[in-house]
Amino acid sequence: MIYVFLADGFEETEAIAPIDIIRRAEKDVITVGIGSDTVRSSHGITMLADITDMQVQLDDRLEMIVLPGGMPGTLNLEKSPVVQAAIDYCVDKNIPIAAICAAPSILGKKGLLKGKKAICFPGFEGFLDGAEISSESVVTDGNITTGVGPGASIDFGLRLVEILVNDKKAAKVAAGMQCRK
Repeated sequence: MIYVFLADGFEETEAIAPIDIIRRAEKDVITVGIGSDTVRSSHGITMLADITDMQVQLDDRLEMIVLPGGMPGTLNLEKSPVVQAAIDYCVDKNIPIAAICAAPSILGKKGLLKGKKAICFPGFEGFLDGAEISSESVVTDGNITTGVGPGASIDFGLRLVEILVNDKKAAKVAAGMQCRK
């Protein structure tokens, strides 16, 4: 299963596009509302999450966690003990972690990007402690994938499918969505 964490103030495109793309690849995506199953995006869209953070189970079924950006969503994710525990669990078990826009700052503040290539929304580079800032819109280094922002959300989602399944499945999903590169 893949947990996509949603906190009040999340960037909707960075959440919805990867959720949709990963589900098209027939993977089990579970949206997790921080503090409630009803979460409001940074642009006022209300979303009903599948579960709340109190229902998160960190076990061998976990394949990946995804942290959408947005403000104040990123700050709300960062304050969540459940999100912090999920990140730590993934690091300990070498489970992929994906963060986009401002959310890579959470990983940077934890020291997880030292010596790794990473990208974030412009202006948040100072929080990517020790990272080599990439010029790519989506970059994977080891078990961490980062994305620059909302405009990269589809490419970010397709990269996650490449990681979770394979390149062939990502290409099939992209073709079905009329994505042209």
